[in-house]
Amino acid sequence: MVTSHPFPDRSLGVALIGTGFMGKCHAMAWRNVSAVFGGAHHRLELLSDVNAESAGRFANQFGFARSTDRWEEAVTDPKVDVVSITAPNGMHRPMAEAALKAGKHVWLEKPMALTLGDAEAMAASADAHPAQVTILGYNYLRSPAFQAARKMIRDGVIGRPLAFRGVYDEDYSADPFLPWSWRMTHEGGGLGALGDLGCHLVSHMLALMGPVRELVAQTQVAVPTRPSPDGPKAVENEDSAMALLRFASGAQGSFATSRVARGRKCRLQWEVHGSDGTLVFDQENMNELWVHRIGEAGFVRHLTGPDQPDFAAFCPAPGHNFGFNEQKVVEARDLLLAIAGGPNSGPDFAHGLEIEKIIHAMAVSNGRAISLERQMM
Repeated sequence: MVTSHPFPDRSLGVALIGTGFMGKCHAMAWRNVSAVFGGAHHRLELLSDVNAESAGRFANQFGFARSTDRWEEAVTDPKVDVVSITAPNGMHRPMAEAALKAGKHVWLEKPMALTLGDAEAMAASADAHPAQVTILGYNYLRSPAFQAARKMIRDGVIGRPLAFRGVYDEDYSADPFLPWSWRMTHEGGGLGALGDLGCHLVSHMLALMGPVRELVAQTQVAVPTRPSPDGPKAVENEDSAMALLRFASGAQGSFATSRVARGRKCRLQWEVHGSDGTLVFDQENMNELWVHRIGEAGFVRHLTGPDQPDFAAFCPAPGHNFGFNEQKVVEARDLLLAIAGGPNSGPDFAHGLEIEKIIHAMAVSNGRAISLERQMM
């Protein structure tokens, strides 16, 4: 992506809520975005965590000026302009709504919310505060290989898209002796594999294929109970899900996601079959895009390099692989461009709601066909 709009003309104050894996990703993105793309270096003002000692320790590690164990302070602090929210799913709605009400821009990790009702309320809140920019953490959309694939489809390289086949599988819950946690409840985690993994696949699917018209799905709880100090506890949300889809274009699709797929680590893999060719991508090999076109005997490997979107900002040499955290830096850049008045490449809360509609429809389908309203991605 070539940035045609300037960055904000001043340094922005940043608050970060959460110090886990994604909290660290956001901290690294904020520290690196100006070094990679230029513009002002932004002020890491305030870090919040539920434990005051942890908040202070990570504030020092991540480079934040201050810390607090009260997230309410992070979203209302007068020195803060934008809030990164990487807290557990159940806190997304109150934190995001409070930040918007306080006049802050919001960078929120997916999934957007616990429930479809929460997502609808959050989208309405964002709509009521049009001066504030919202963006959701769908970082896989920033992969140079994915952006190249999206452009190929727009340019008609594979002709008219006829079918999408996608999976997102991991095995982090495959061990039946993995302890029970809040992530396995509706109240704490919301959806299971659909909310953690499947929403990423949906974000790719919509960006490549356009709106979904209808779907039919089934879900499965592969491990019904998990051990806990208080004895076995029930797993409430799905370990896996599968769906068949019909896009508004008339193209068809298949979808599968699992958190109990032995041996799979980050298999965000999809194929787009077109009238003149096929595209294949797999996040486990995220620097490769495989393309077949009419007249070719098989597939041609396209390796990411500086001729593809955003790669050159990090490295001038092809074959020097792009990575997960680089995607978050691009995401931070896109947020800053939107704050400066440029287009919001999103997904913002309105577009995030469309993703939520699809995964929640899959969760309740139980073999029943569900028609969806017009999706906008």
